[in-house]
Amino acid sequence: MTEITTLSQFLTTAKTQFQVYDLGRRVQHIDAIAFHQIESLLAPYPFPIQGHAQLGLVFWQHADQPYIWFLKLPLDEQGLLSPAPRSQFIQMILDALGKDLTQELTEAQQEQFANHPFSFKPNQHKLALFNALVRQQLGQQASSQYELAAQYLSGQSLVGASTAVEQGCNNWEQLGLQGIADVCVRVQNLDHLNSLIACFDFAPLPVQAAICQCLEHLPLESSLAARVYQQFEQALDEHKASYLAALASNPSLSIKAIKHLSQGNLLDANHLITIAARNWLALQDPDCRTIFLEALALQEQGFFNQVFADIVAIPSLRQALLLELRNPERSDTLSIAIGGLFKAAQS
Repeated sequence: MTEITTLSQFLTTAKTQFQVYDLGRRVQHIDAIAFHQIESLLAPYPFPIQGHAQLGLVFWQHADQPYIWFLKLPLDEQGLLSPAPRSQFIQMILDALGKDLTQELTEAQQEQFANHPFSFKPNQHKLALFNALVRQQLGQQASSQYELAAQYLSGQSLVGASTAVEQGCNNWEQLGLQGIADVCVRVQNLDHLNSLIACFDFAPLPVQAAICQCLEHLPLESSLAARVYQQFEQALDEHKASYLAALASNPSLSIKAIKHLSQGNLLDANHLITIAARNWLALQDPDCRTIFLEALALQEQGFFNQVFADIVAIPSLRQALLLELRNPERSDTLSIAIGGLFKAAQS
């Protein structure tokens, strides 16, 4: 048997079809070519978070019975996958399956592979969105919560309510996050796009927050993005972060939102974490990057160091952020924070 050194090799040799998703910063598909380059150590992992790649691996021999592994694999200083942990995981699988890699996994084996040193459990919001994406990708039906969520968000279940307040409060507690995720993923189905846009007029804050937690992982139609931004501007300061995160796929509106927060002196630690974790595409804009770093420098030194170290590992931002360290036009406050960063790195 040819030596198996990558997950792609294993899954191909086992005669499975598979899909790979990032579950670190945002839940998003990684295409086969990009994943091959990542596994071959020809390209850094594009969405690192806290020095790791967080992957959702979906593979199947029969599409109605897919297997799912959640893997958290360390990255080296260049952002490349560290080969040793991956090899250790692959060897564990090979030892369990023996020579016949095409055999179907037993429940015991599946449980064993789902609980190992490199496994992790996504939070419930990412898990709901991931499940919705996988079901759609495999042509499976949405969850049992889908119909109720679609009905509620369309306003159909609210017929007869006499006021907007009554509409907003009617039956929303029965909604499941999985159902909302199913609607968001299937935004092109039926009239879901218009439903999502319109529901911001009547849905209570917990429902709007759940919608935003799904939208932050998805590319938004321009009309929906515009509606989310409108809600962002209208929201109370303590609720703006949800709408900001939901704009993650739209850099221009993310930039506009970040500048809005800056002008109101609202770029606190919570918003800065949201930007770093979800809206990092906006930081490719020089002005927005300066706003972010200057606001970050106002935070405690350890917080500055941690957030900067996390975002400088993102390949698409790395060069620009390294140049910012030597920007002669930076403020004294940012210069002091950068000095503290270098001091911590040398200690």
